[in-house]
Amino acid sequence: MNKEQAEIRIKNLTSEIEVHNHNYYVNDNPTISDFEFDKLLEELISLEKQFPELISPTSPSQRVGGAITKEFKSVKHTYPMLSLSNSYSVEDLIDFDRKVQEGLGLQANDLFASSTVKYVCELKFDGLSIGLNYKNGELFQAVTRGDGVQGDDVTANAKTIKSIPLKLAGNFPPAFEIRGEIFMPRNVFDDINKERDEIGEAPLANPRNAASGTMKMQDSAVVASRNLDCFVYYMLGENLPFKNHFESLHTAKEWGFKVSKHSKLFDNINEVLEFIEHWDKERFKLPFDIDGIVIKVNDYKQQLQLGFTAKSPRWAIAYKFKAEQVSTELLDITYQVGRTGAITPVANLKPVSLGGTTVKRASLHNADIIEKLDVRIGDFVFVEKGGEIIPKIIGVDLLKRKSDSHPTKYITRCPECGTLLKRDEGEANHFCPNEMECPPQVIGKIEHFASRKAMNIDSLGGETIEQLYKAGLIKNIANLFDLKKEQLLPLERMAEKSANNLIEGLQACKNVPFERVLYAIGIRHVGETTAKKIAKKVKSLDALMGLTKEQLIETDEVGGVIAESITDFFADEKNKEIINQLKDFGLKFELSEEQQQACSDKLKDLTFVISGVFNKHSRDQLKEMIEFNGGKNSGSISGKTSYLLAGDNMGPEKLKKAEKLGVKIISEDDFEKMLLN
Repeated sequence: MNKEQAEIRIKNLTSEIEVHNHNYYVNDNPTISDFEFDKLLEELISLEKQFPELISPTSPSQRVGGAITKEFKSVKHTYPMLSLSNSYSVEDLIDFDRKVQEGLGLQANDLFASSTVKYVCELKFDGLSIGLNYKNGELFQAVTRGDGVQGDDVTANAKTIKSIPLKLAGNFPPAFEIRGEIFMPRNVFDDINKERDEIGEAPLANPRNAASGTMKMQDSAVVASRNLDCFVYYMLGENLPFKNHFESLHTAKEWGFKVSKHSKLFDNINEVLEFIEHWDKERFKLPFDIDGIVIKVNDYKQQLQLGFTAKSPRWAIAYKFKAEQVSTELLDITYQVGRTGAITPVANLKPVSLGGTTVKRASLHNADIIEKLDVRIGDFVFVEKGGEIIPKIIGVDLLKRKSDSHPTKYITRCPECGTLLKRDEGEANHFCPNEMECPPQVIGKIEHFASRKAMNIDSLGGETIEQLYKAGLIKNIANLFDLKKEQLLPLERMAEKSANNLIEGLQACKNVPFERVLYAIGIRHVGETTAKKIAKKVKSLDALMGLTKEQLIETDEVGGVIAESITDFFADEKNKEIINQLKDFGLKFELSEEQQQACSDKLKDLTFVISGVFNKHSRDQLKEMIEFNGGKNSGSISGKTSYLLAGDNMGPEKLKKAEKLGVKIISEDDFEKMLLN
């Protein structure tokens, strides 16, 4: 066979295999036997080996795997991957419906009545969230959720999943992203564990963890052997040809995606509740795991009008099924020390199966919980998974309590360094005050400093940090920047490339912006959002260090506890010394010129409410512009509201209330003029 003949045959084989692949994995309706399918694939692979220049990135042969990914590149999401608000009761869902109606300026309806708001209900798959990016109808990139802002590029592994189309059919946009859930079917999970048991390996914990772990494997051929699956459920992009979410799901299926046949469109919240009740009983009959139901407002214009909070959309909510409970014996209570010195008591349990996993440990949270539950070693306790993720003890079976049991006495000294524990007024946890020398605290602070949301230092994971600490090379975050390549090379598992990556990662820290550096240095109670607010307000670390507790409280997100924590941190001479060392290295301890130019006091003492859809900026961008220029955002109109920033399709109730209270209504153009003056 010559090259021209091979090219024609490869094209025909590719087309035929993709049709059979779609019928089997998406439509669940195979039209040929597995043997016949394998023969077609073998012929294609053989021809591609003969003529490697004819291999296409979208060839079905790419699904077999074989590509090796040494490191997964971090990629920023074009559209942030937000999480959904969770609900656990009918009352929560009825309240969600009420807020949706009010947010759209509608009167709350009878639960059974049809309304202008329709809801799409989808099964909440228990797996790994994925963003699939397509260009000109071909899979371009697959990115995990990560922290919601950026995730890992797992394209090579995603290509092995046969329900993810490599090439689309039909009339699709030139570029878009579609999100879904990668999961491991129950039968695949059971088969893998049966095989692992036969060869003496520990079983996989649960299908969710197995799917997540598989997608981070370096060898895509192993990923292909795991037979993962994927349902899609949400499309994003510019000028998408849909008016509503349900229409997008149907079209996605036409393009070649696997869409759950169980997704339904409903006219009112009562139908939603009936759907949830049905699947609460029937979910165990599914061939894959679900942990709840996702409810979304169907109409895209209504979604835009409802908008987002800082963490989640206002037009969607996840109903989580009640967690399964079991009873088992409490064998012992041990205590863990976190990076902030907080002590967490841990219940060590007689192993018990719960929600498809074997549970051996559960959190007891703090001394108050132990006292409230009166938990004692030797008790039989009731355990459940909070949100079906973290096991927790919810009660004691007093009928099985032993006659010689004694109340639990909470420890008084740190289990790691022996320091006397403290408990501040109003605090739930005891903590170890020896933050500079207590090993778990020192290691934890360095891990926090190097983490993705903080300094994002390449090649500096938990194991490496612990190794450096035990070798006596680092005792605090500043010591990292004194590390030399020749100190690293003698360490176990530290090859020259790893050492170079670590040194280069530390050098790259100089480019991390001030707000992330502020978060990274690990001031107690100062989280990511609070650090951003403080950075915008004070502009530099020197300015922050000069503020009193009273001045700090004037900053958004900063209350008395946080203000005291900040002043205490900078009053400590050891912390000051570390900060000075970090300054000498060249870390950014002030906002960049570009950031400072974007900041002003033009909107100081002004409160804005944003409503509607805008042409030039998203609602989130407008909120950021308000905050950068000293203003405040509010979700509701009151006598304290300075301006209602109104876009298209704004809620009539907000407009009515603004007019009643005499709140000035401005357009997007008016707002821009305010910033220019």
